[in-house]
Amino acid sequence: MQRQQQIGNILQVFVRDNNVDQALRVLKKKMQREGVFREMKRRRAYEKPSERKTREKAEAIRRARKAARKLAQREGLIPMPKKREPAPRRAPLPRF
Repeated sequence: MQRQQQIGNILQVFVRDNNVDQALRVLKKKMQREGVFREMKRRRAYEKPSERKTREKAEAIRRARKAARKLAQREGLIPMPKKREPAPRRAPLPRF
């Protein structure tokens, strides 16, 4: 069972109004979503084939459990998770 790797998967970010900071934030978010950082961390050191199989099997089990849990929630077998209310913001400290 050979893994298919995408070659040339290009992330593109446009810089609007010379706002490079915003473009960087957007790029980081896209890279996070694509799993680039996770992949870089994983490739820092050699991973033996047996360790890779173990990790991939654990990831597959985790995905299957999550899909089953989501399905059960949609069907009403288990309750939906409670939405967390954001913490109230404190007033900023006065500057002297």
